Amino acid sequence: MSHLVKIHLFRFNPERDTQSRMQVFDVAVHSGMMLRDALLEIKALDETFAFRHSCGEGVCGSDGVNVNGVNCLACTTPLTSLTEPIIIRPLPGCPIIRDLIVDMSKFYEQYRAIRPYLIRTEPLPEHELLQSPSERAQLDGLYECILCGCCTTACPSFWWNPDQFHGPAALLQAWRFLIDSRDQAMNARLDALEGPYRLFRCHSIMNCVEMCPKQLNPTQAIGHIKMLLLNKAI
Repeated sequence: MSHLVKIHLFRFNPERDTQSRMQVFDVAVHSGMMLRDALLEIKALDETFAFRHSCGEGVCGSDGVNVNGVNCLACTTPLTSLTEPIIIRPLPGCPIIRDLIVDMSKFYEQYRAIRPYLIRTEPLPEHELLQSPSERAQLDGLYECILCGCCTTACPSFWWNPDQFHGPAALLQAWRFLIDSRDQAMNARLDALEGPYRLFRCHSIMNCVEMCPKQLNPTQAIGHIKMLLLNKAI
């Protein structure tokens, strides 16, 4: 049996609004309903409402939003798990384009900066670059990142230094390539992370861990990179 919930939705259209506002919608809750489903119902009621979404399965990472002060993926958040009043805002720390859509340019800029691909200095062999089971296991908890931005947009260090601090998502991937047995650019990668901002601006408050919808641990990965840099400096 369905019941109505009130959803307080952040609205801002730069072509129409001079300032942001909150708009309230009544949405009928059905069994198994996710927050994304509710947003789609609101979209059907008001075609001017804008938010990002795609796969609906927690894979693409496009529908990250802030709900009652917590970043999450709308498609994997059951509506019944939320405490009323349900207040939905865009991900914090990013310029707002429209309604729940934010500009992720700085997020992707920092991700590109860590060179998220294998780098080889030796000629590629004619066969595959094989890994042992133990070498492959080191990548568990790292490769699963879907770049939704929930962790990075919850990080105060990224809010304050988006031009310099790489952010938890990018640094998680930096560690993923640093420990990949097939990569041959460890020293160059570590050199690129030197300085007071790119890595060491992380203060280990662990917002990133709390917000990650995939239960990954960027703080732990950042700690491993810090140890590598400190050992390299000795």
